[in-house]
Amino acid sequence: MSSVQTTSRDLGARAVGIAIGVLADAVFGDPRRGHPVAVFGAWAGRLEQRLYRPTRARGTLYAAVAAGLPALGAAGLDRCCTGRPVARAGLTALATWTALGGTSLAREGARMATALENGQTPQARELLTHLCARDPSRLEPPELARATVESLAENTSDAVVAPLFWAAVAGPAGVIGYRAVNTLDAMVGYRSARYEQFGWAAARVDDVVNLLPSRLTAVLTVVAAPVVRGSWAQAWSVWRRDRNRHPSPNAGQCEASAAGALGVQLGGTNVYGGEVESRPVMGRGERPPGIADVRRAVRLGRCVSALAAVVCAGTVVVASVVGGRDQKGGAA
Repeated sequence: MSSVQTTSRDLGARAVGIAIGVLADAVFGDPRRGHPVAVFGAWAGRLEQRLYRPTRARGTLYAAVAAGLPALGAAGLDRCCTGRPVARAGLTALATWTALGGTSLAREGARMATALENGQTPQARELLTHLCARDPSRLEPPELARATVESLAENTSDAVVAPLFWAAVAGPAGVIGYRAVNTLDAMVGYRSARYEQFGWAAARVDDVVNLLPSRLTAVLTVVAAPVVRGSWAQAWSVWRRDRNRHPSPNAGQCEASAAGALGVQLGGTNVYGGEVESRPVMGRGERPPGIADVRRAVRLGRCVSALAAVVCAGTVVVASVVGGRDQKGGAA
């Protein structure tokens, strides 16, 4: 069997694996116990204790080891599956399911909507801690709704679109490496006295690996705007105008497009770890998101997730078909 034909079959197996991984996440969600990401986080925490020094050099070493080892392990397993499409599809499915968090994200958003609709503000404040690092202790329902919409927009990229993108681009190694980097950013990538220097590398690598997925998320959000009674034109216009107003090069892409699709304003004053941060307003709506908009944001995220699955798996299928045709043409 030629290398081109083998590559075509392997790409086909990758596409099947991505589809199975998406279905597994839809049916089962995240395992309640023993989640591989939680296991990785515990291991990375122990590694941090051994390697920590308040320097960029030591933080770079930490990020390279903590993200590199899982990615290399997945790459090695993937290489062993060359020419074995069933094994490759299974490995890709497992890696994709491990990295995806779309079902759990939508469930948390729906729970938040229910709590706000029932006037359960204390419960809603607790639920917000499952979505972001923002201090919810003094937030009232309007600000809780805004925080939820913003978190759903950003996390749709981090938990769904980016894993699918890297699964399509680089298979199991790509998706596992991405999830490792993203987890490290959540652990050490934020600014604090301890992580200002040590977490620099993890945060910068996370920015890089999310550059394309965040923009894909924004485009898919524009496409999905009618699902939440939004306008393609407004979503596109707001994204183009406001995407660089956010301090993050990637979160702004997702939040600006979501603001345009939902017809609301996002941004404002947030509190993280006792520090107040003011962000420019994004969107052309006359109001910040309300409680009803939380449900709409959940629906928008689900639609974007479904579109991402189709686009990413479909792209791999096309690459497989094109590769197979090239092989036949060359043989002729």
